[in-house]
Amino acid sequence: MKATPEHHQRIANMTFASVYPHYVTKVEKKGRSTTELHQVITWLTGFTEKDIQSLIDEKVTFEVFFEKAKLHPNAHLIKGVICGYRIEEIDNPLTQQVRYLDKLVDELAKGRKMEKILRS
Repeated sequence: MKATPEHHQRIANMTFASVYPHYVTKVEKKGRSTTELHQVITWLTGFTEKDIQSLIDEKVTFEVFFEKAKLHPNAHLIKGVICGYRIEEIDNPLTQQVRYLDKLVDELAKGRKMEKILRS
């Protein structure tokens, strides 16, 4: 599936604060905790718990969110399909980074072991 420039722009303009509650709901519904969610976000982005809350409060877009992030060196190991797109084939770096996060949240909700999620 090939994403359009409009699709990439829509993702860039979406706020982290608007998606975050869906991440929380998804993982909690499957018996995982917000602490584990934050651990996953921290691993990918380098953000602390305080940073995450601040980014939510500021209602930053995903574009700003990932500009401020220090992506984990093993992020490229995140592979697979999410939302109909094969992550490793996404040519837009920002869209790929957002899909990395989506994939990690999905793996957490599916009960995958944390060591595997964090690619250690």
